[in-house]
Amino acid sequence: MPVWLIPSVLALLALLALIMGARTRLTRSREGKILAFLALLVLPVAAAGLAFEEHMDRAQSRSFCLSCHVMEDYGKSLLIDDPSYIPARHFQNNLVPRERACYTCHTTYTLFGGVQAKIRGLRHLYVEYLGQPPKAEEIKLYEPYNNRECLHCHLGARRFEEASAHQKSRDLLGRMKSNQLSCSSSGCHEFIHDAGSLGQMNFWKVPK
Repeated sequence: MPVWLIPSVLALLALLALIMGARTRLTRSREGKILAFLALLVLPVAAAGLAFEEHMDRAQSRSFCLSCHVMEDYGKSLLIDDPSYIPARHFQNNLVPRERACYTCHTTYTLFGGVQAKIRGLRHLYVEYLGQPPKAEEIKLYEPYNNRECLHCHLGARRFEEASAHQKSRDLLGRMKSNQLSCSSSGCHEFIHDAGSLGQMNFWKVPK
């Protein structure tokens, strides 16, 4: 359902609830009971469902991910003026949607990858507001970054397949595609966010 329809639907259901509350005699008829069912059951269920959908959609946004204080430096790292830093390079060159950059790269491209990412986001919210948030330097991935997430976009691309760095040995591409050799290993793309070294970096200014 389009987001702009949500207020209209909720307003309609709220109006039905008010009518039933003001004219309780309506529930004596068959039509009135149907109306009461719609107003008193559908209203809370619809409101909860629509709100959940809206918030799950917002959970994919970069602004949502960076709303936690501990993640601020990771957001700043997207502006590092150095193309060897992979997140910064992808963000600054629109290789990923900027407003969904975090979700795009940190969602596993498996059957339930999107669901798992959102569940983890809810867990992070719990830790932020009800638990003890870790320090920025203590943040780690749940598991090593799988090349599958890179290949979701790059596999088959000429720039990737024919890159001289990927042709250094006969089996290099095959090892990357099978995840035997990590794309983020030393000697390849080892510079990621590096949030702990931001004080030594130059930053790109986003054009207005």
